[in-house]
Amino acid sequence: MMPDIHDLRSALDYLKDQPGQLLVTDTEADPDAEISGVYRYVGAGGTVMRPTKEGPAMLFNHVKGFDDARVAIGLLASRKRVANLLGLDAEHLGIEMAEKLKHTIAPEMIEEGAHVDCQEQVYRADEPGFDLRKLVPAPTNTPEDAGPYITMGLAMGTDPENGTSDVTIHRFCIEGKDTLAMFITPGSRHLGAFLEKYKKQGRDMPISISIGLDPAVYMCAGFEAPTTPLGYNELQIAGALRNRPVELAKCLTVDQRCIANAEYVIEGYLSCTDTIQEDINSHTGKAMPEFPGYTGDAKGNVNVVHVTAVTTRTHPIMQSCIGPSQEHVSMAGIPTEASIYRMVEAAMPGRLLNVHAAPCGGGKFVAILQFRKSAESDEGRQRNAALLAFSAFSELKHVFLVDPDVDIFDMSDVMWAMTTRFQADTDLITIPGCHCHVLDPSNDPAMDPSIRVHGIACKAIFDCTVPYSLQNRFIRSQFLEIDKQKWADELAY
Repeated sequence: MMPDIHDLRSALDYLKDQPGQLLVTDTEADPDAEISGVYRYVGAGGTVMRPTKEGPAMLFNHVKGFDDARVAIGLLASRKRVANLLGLDAEHLGIEMAEKLKHTIAPEMIEEGAHVDCQEQVYRADEPGFDLRKLVPAPTNTPEDAGPYITMGLAMGTDPENGTSDVTIHRFCIEGKDTLAMFITPGSRHLGAFLEKYKKQGRDMPISISIGLDPAVYMCAGFEAPTTPLGYNELQIAGALRNRPVELAKCLTVDQRCIANAEYVIEGYLSCTDTIQEDINSHTGKAMPEFPGYTGDAKGNVNVVHVTAVTTRTHPIMQSCIGPSQEHVSMAGIPTEASIYRMVEAAMPGRLLNVHAAPCGGGKFVAILQFRKSAESDEGRQRNAALLAFSAFSELKHVFLVDPDVDIFDMSDVMWAMTTRFQADTDLITIPGCHCHVLDPSNDPAMDPSIRVHGIACKAIFDCTVPYSLQNRFIRSQFLEIDKQKWADELAY
């Protein structure tokens, strides 16, 4: 059943009725590393340093220094919770989202004169006392972060040549009272492509940053080319997930739109000339923890957003995530699964049974493909599927191919298949010299002189499938199928 969710508040209300899915605390929490420090133990998961675990989302009702605000974290830090919030099946989230790509619904402007939730409170940068640091309770993930980071900010920009709009999630460091640093991964984000066009025209780019949203909006933002090429607005996928359009509103101080029911909206201009050192305030040399599980170096020459206004709902809820947590795995990995499935299914229908962008790869670096060989002629096609996976998602580094009897959501089972069905001299296929992702610290000339520039990787396919002709020699031990109704109480223990 599709839950009745349209914004962050309705999502939180829904989770309150789901046992064990939301932990609400009235204990005062310091946004300076304490919120993330607490959630690390409660439910972060992902590539966060152990001990950590999958657990409930959290809502902090009392945030030190921000009497009127709350902070929500971890809404998407569980695959089962994501499925529940979207009304989809957890094991086949990627496949079901791929189906939604066939029936998209474009976003719409809110009716003229209608109440705009995100503009109930308005703070303009040209007003006395305006200060982002006092308005936006953005947490730091660790004590050595470059500063408070907005980690769930959905930026919207517009192509200056044809007027098409796009949304992407970026990390934003609050650098001053009206200044943000916006890191754009080189060459792989559509807002970066828009900015290059603005630079050629010598103009700053108007953007909005919407924070605190319907989970469906965040889940659609992780799609990338070629599934969603330049000019494809991913909000139409969110429309398909909810079977209704995402509502947009006009910004008040820039020529841009925003998500109408966001908790916070930051309006401003992405400068075509100005850059900043990310740790200009902390001087730690560190930025924040990123999805591979390491704290990234503070970047120099990071793009600057000059903020013109902040608008909020009454008693707003800041939404945040821990960079390397399961939340990133959900937002990046499930769209990756959908993209891979869509491309492979189009090329060889019926053979790819499922895909899992595993937490160990942060949702981006590792994919496990469950492939069925139905005839001798299917031999080798599993490797073609792996090559298609790399084409569907360019930041993918490792692909594991397994048979239908392997649970792709159980890494112990995947490693069992690798141990008993894989020989490195014949089943490991390496593709050196490929661009992968700049946040993987091993993709660097310091690791190997053959790596020409930072970001280059050796992609690899681990073919852990049984040759079709030998399948009768690799049948797993078959246990008695019991009467599950007879043993229902014991199985539920």
